[in-house]
Amino acid sequence: MTSSAEIKASGFRLETNRARPAASRKAGRAGVMALAAVLALPGCDTLNRTVSSVVGSGPPIGAPGNVRGFLGGVATEDPAAALAARNVLSAGGTAVDAAVAAGFVLSVTLPSRVGLGGGGACLVFDPAKAATESVLFLPGPRASTPAGADRPAAVPLLARGMFGLHTRNPGRPFEELIAPAEQLARFGTEVSRGLASDLAAVAGPLFADPGARAIFARADGAPKRAGDPLQQPELAATLGQLRLAGVGDLHQGGLAKRLEESSRAVGGNLTTEELRAGLPTLVPPFELPSRNGDRIAFLPPPADGGLAAAAAFTAMQSGATPEEASRRGLAAVSAWRQQGGDPKTLVAANNLPAATPGPVGASAGLVVFDRQGGAVTCAFTVNNLFGTGRIAPGLGFLLAPAANIGQVRPPLLAAAIAYNPNVRGFRLGVAASGQDQAPIGVAGPAAFQLLRSVAPISALEAGAIGTARTQLGACANYLPGYPDRCSIVTDPRGAGVALGAIDQ
Repeated sequence: MTSSAEIKASGFRLETNRARPAASRKAGRAGVMALAAVLALPGCDTLNRTVSSVVGSGPPIGAPGNVRGFLGGVATEDPAAALAARNVLSAGGTAVDAAVAAGFVLSVTLPSRVGLGGGGACLVFDPAKAATESVLFLPGPRASTPAGADRPAAVPLLARGMFGLHTRNPGRPFEELIAPAEQLARFGTEVSRGLASDLAAVAGPLFADPGARAIFARADGAPKRAGDPLQQPELAATLGQLRLAGVGDLHQGGLAKRLEESSRAVGGNLTTEELRAGLPTLVPPFELPSRNGDRIAFLPPPADGGLAAAAAFTAMQSGATPEEASRRGLAAVSAWRQQGGDPKTLVAANNLPAATPGPVGASAGLVVFDRQGGAVTCAFTVNNLFGTGRIAPGLGFLLAPAANIGQVRPPLLAAAIAYNPNVRGFRLGVAASGQDQAPIGVAGPAAFQLLRSVAPISALEAGAIGTARTQLGACANYLPGYPDRCSIVTDPRGAGVALGAIDQ
């Protein structure tokens, strides 16, 4: 498990002026976590055999197949990431564990949208708390354009963000959850349909960078296609260092010094001072009442795609069509970006002038829930398709461009979780990509499912309009309690995979 020294080194900021105090861990959960940590140690074969003899034959805790029957479900925009998350659930991990593993795998298999150089935002529902929290780790802004930087890089926050997410409800050791991504980078995987599509869109400018060309181009110089091999040894080495030394090493250790040097070589010009100061934040989500005592929590600003999704959901509560609701959501987020103000007022307003935030960056969504009713939804980004288009030399990952410098605008990160605090039950999780239509990709399916009881796949097809690509998990009678009423679906127009929910 994670040590107190690693927690201090990795860093995490709790915004106590806005967030609820974190609840203390129950002794029972601590005992389970301690047992899991012991079982993960080398040399514990005898203990594993002893435990197996007590609880029955089969794989030990931490190995896929340990959990039988209902596992939960996962949907995301890359098959390998979905499989990694499902394996964690099958090994006895929590939804938080599964989301962490998927996030790191996405940084290997879908680097066009997710990467160590970028960040994201997640929502976490914990039935024990009967509440939802948000963990924000957006690619860190820069105060100004650094001298000599032709492509100023954002402060990378994915690794610290995944560590911060892991603190909310861990079941498996953090370093164990990095291992699947490290193995895929080191030993290779296949280019997915989603990555191949993104490569085809930007191969020309991307291949101007020799590091990117070496990873993503075929021998003849053409972009790699779906099914082609993808191996990233430098990225594997970086992930291995994070696994062994902790994610703090990327912010105030040897990796941080190397990143400062390599970012200067590709015009990003990050400093160790900026890297050290970059921290995820734990803040309350933006919540609205739904139906039958349910509440729906959206990502809060500065992950302002959640604000747009909340405004669109409110519009659909009043009878608006998805098209009308999308316009209202974009008007709300445009007003927020232009002048700030009270998010609640903007979400409720129905007389805002029509506006859009302009071109925004790409993202990727993730939804996962476990058999205990814990749930996570995330939206990840590198602020632009393939970030700055330049690989950090020696480290193997793309830098993200700093937002609000030049033409770079923050993406609309959109995700939500619906739950019932009275029964402590998970009801729905949804996340979407699709640039300016990511918010309606969350709000539309959520409104059809929660307010009109439309079946999940039909809710997705009716509500996720235009370029929106949605991941959706729903439990009609809540979790824990009625696993047979749970569904997990991925947008059929995308390249993702949904994996649920029963392991025989």
